[in-house]
Amino acid sequence: MSKTSRIPGFHTLSPAERLAKVVELCGLDEAAHRQLENTGNLNIALADRLIENVIGVMAIPIGIATNMVIDGREVLIPMATEESSVVAAVCNAARQCRDSGGFVTSTSGPLMIAQIQLVDVPDPHSARLKILEQREAIKAVCDEVDPVLVRIGGGFRDLEVRVLDTKAGPMVITHIIVDTRDAMGANAVNSMAEKLAPHIAGWTGGRTYLRILSNLADRRVARARAVWKTEEIGGPEVRDGILSAYYFAAADPYRAATHN
Repeated sequence: MSKTSRIPGFHTLSPAERLAKVVELCGLDEAAHRQLENTGNLNIALADRLIENVIGVMAIPIGIATNMVIDGREVLIPMATEESSVVAAVCNAARQCRDSGGFVTSTSGPLMIAQIQLVDVPDPHSARLKILEQREAIKAVCDEVDPVLVRIGGGFRDLEVRVLDTKAGPMVITHIIVDTRDAMGANAVNSMAEKLAPHIAGWTGGRTYLRILSNLADRRVARARAVWKTEEIGGPEVRDGILSAYYFAAADPYRAATHN
């Protein structure tokens, strides 16, 4: 690219105009231009509403995982991925455990956490107790933010408050724990934290900074188990290799982050 990436007003252009500008600046040929114009089954106007500076859409293949029995039900699982062999491996593993009943699942529930950071508090531990004393008021504030979520069975569930010792001094961190039902829940819990933050500052005399979702979803755990017979997976040597890989992952976070 021979020209500057500074493009004033780029966000005000239409997707087609943005694409033309990128083609010009980057020297793309006509074939690349046509390929970027092909948006598949996602309307470009919708894409333009979802994110900023849209010029096109990247499609991902959808495959179907077969052989699945989950909690006693026969199901087909759609999987969107660009990586070869993944869907085939899932189908094969599901076939091998069908005769043992397939997969049995459980969940901890759809609970997500929003954090509110409180600083400049004269007595952090006293502030923590003051916040905990306001549990019912906090529940009312949170549930008022999203009455639709409450109506379908979700909403505020619990409250936790911690005092953290940091390089910048003590901070009081409030966790609001929310049942977000089938939604990922970022918008819901972020809105609740935003609404609640001024109340927390008022109760404690401190100042709030961050009020945002935590992506550590340790209250939203999905579990699945299955039994594979030794003869179905290639014999004792293969079985022992699989177990050895598991023990490695259980003991080492570098392996655990990739182990599947």
